[in-house]
Order: sequence, then C-alpha cells, then structure tokens
Amino acid sequence: MTLPCEAQQGRESIVEQGEARPQSAGRLVAVVVTYNRLEQLKVTLARLMAVPQRDLAVVVVVDNASTDGTGAWLQTQSHPRLDLRLLSRNMGGAGGFEAGMKAAMVDHAPDWLVVMDDDARPQAAALAAFHATDLTGWDAAAAAVYFPDGRICEMNRPSRNPFAHTSVFFKTLLRLGGRSGFHLDPAAYADDAPITPVDITSFVGFFISAAAVGKIGYPDPSLFVYGDDGIYSLTLSRSGGQIGFLPQVRFEHDCSTLADDGRFRPLWKVYYYHRNLLILYRMAAGWLFWPLLLLVLPKWVLKGRAHGGERAVFYRLLWRAVRDGLRGKRDVAHDDILKMTE
Repeated sequence: MTLPCEAQQGRESIVEQGEARPQSAGRLVAVVVTYNRLEQLKVTLARLMAVPQRDLAVVVVVDNASTDGTGAWLQTQSHPRLDLRLLSRNMGGAGGFEAGMKAAMVDHAPDWLVVMDDDARPQAAALAAFHATDLTGWDAAAAAVYFPDGRICEMNRPSRNPFAHTSVFFKTLLRLGGRSGFHLDPAAYADDAPITPVDITSFVGFFISAAAVGKIGYPDPSLFVYGDDGIYSLTLSRSGGQIGFLPQVRFEHDCSTLADDGRFRPLWKVYYYHRNLLILYRMAAGWLFWPLLLLVLPKWVLKGRAHGGERAVFYRLLWRAVRDGLRGKRDVAHDDILKMTE
C-alpha cells in the first residue's frame, strides 16, 4: 500500500447518482446517550427542548441502565418530542448510540441525525446555524466543540487521516507525530471559516444524514466505549462519505476523561481505550500500522507509572487490550474485563 494522493477536488457523496440530496437538513432528530450523569443530562435535555421544533423534531434519549435514578427521572418527563429508550443493561456508549440511532431511523423518519453524550449540548442557535448551512454534497458534519470556559475541547477536535493525505502525513511527521499535525488548527474554528473536510470526528455534535446511515449502518456495540466514534466516522470517510467541519455550529462539552493525575477512572477503561485505538490506528494506517505500533507501545507502557499501587492491574488490562486489538477481537464480555480489575 502506498500513501494515497490528496482527496479529489470535487465532492462526491456516497449517495448514489440519481438520488436527491437536499441543500438543507430537513427533519433533524437528536440522539443522547446517558449513564449515571443525571445532573448533566438535565442540563442537556433542557437545552435541547428549548430548541424550536422546526430545528429539532425529536430527541431520543437512551439510558444505559443507570443506577443513579436517571431512568426514574426520565419517566417523569412527558415532553411530546421526547422518546425514551431505557436499556436493561449497560451497553456502553457504543451500544447506546447503536440503539438510539436505530430508534431514530426506524420510528422518526429523519433526514439527519445529531448525536451527543449526556454531558454535551448545542450552544444557543447552534442547530439553527446547522439548518442555515448549505449541505449539498456532504454526508455528515462535525460541530465545533468547546469546554464551558470557551477553550477548544481537545478530545473532540476533528482530524484528517494522515495516512490518506500526503501533505497531512508529512506535516505530522515533521511535528514528530504530534496531534497538531493531523487535527484541525484553531484557525479552522473561526466563525467565518469555510466548511473544512475531515475524516475522523467524535460523537459530540456529530451530524449524519439518514442516507449515509443507510449506507454504512450503525456504530459497533462491541466496542463498548472509546474510539467507537472515530471508527464509525472513519468507516464513513473511507467508504467515500464526505464529512465537513462546521465552525459556526458550536457545542459545549462539560467533560473529564482522566483524573487530574493522568489515571484512568474507573480502571477498566484502560482496556477499551487502548484496544479500540489499535483498531482505529490499523484502519487508518494500513501497512504503516506496524512502524506506528513501535512508536505508541512504549508511550502506553509508561502510562502505568501514574497508577501507583494499581500498576499491576493497569498492565494486565493493557496487555489484554494490545493482544485483542492486534487480533481485531471485539466480542469480549464487559463482565470479563471487570473481573480483571479485581
């Protein structure tokens, strides 16, 4: 496999020739996945329900069998645009998004979907800005995601696949593999910036057309958590789908992934984070995955130093993640991973 050339100049969506593509979004349905973050969910749901119906037809909320009273509280909500899906067990973010997107597609006939976590929500007028955007030729779009204090949310910064674009590859190489080589620059977040094509993005403020969902299907629930959004968006772009970054569509993400000391909490997340990253890296890099692996594995091993007395458990989870990631093994029971932390 050689490094592919730059993306073609004209945009051709994965919708087959002859199929109509509306210039505006049409009927938009939101999907929110929640687990044990009731106070955050209340803020997100209030924000979504304040959006006029012309801009947001339905909100599908998937509760991943929360144990903090989320399910009971949701059942007290009677908004006519609210569709509740209460799962009997925790399916992880990936399983929740699969369930929610299926419910939206089957029961609400959307033209577009927008997905988000329970601690993420659109800023005022964000969805109106989305509807005002000419979406001709685009199959999906990524919002500009910020922390509540106004800083760009690094974990939700969209990117180009450096292994699919020669200029991005060398930019990344010259910056010694840093994220700034392939993630969008802060300049792309300017309000007057044009739509920027990207290959990989997150499930916070991710808009996808119903036609594109019909082509590539749903997120893989076996991924459970971490990387499911990157793998799904890369699947779309690799199949010819066009994903645009919309700086004028602003979301906020009130989140925290790691503890302040750099440790994973809870510790079982070590497994999914590293296994799913290997799957994503292999999809993105092709044969260059193997030299890439030589760069990332030492960095991952060094992370164990931050876990103190839990270091043995960290390395046990990391080794299993690397083994399963290299094998492409996804059908792992969550209970088995939990047992590894005991």
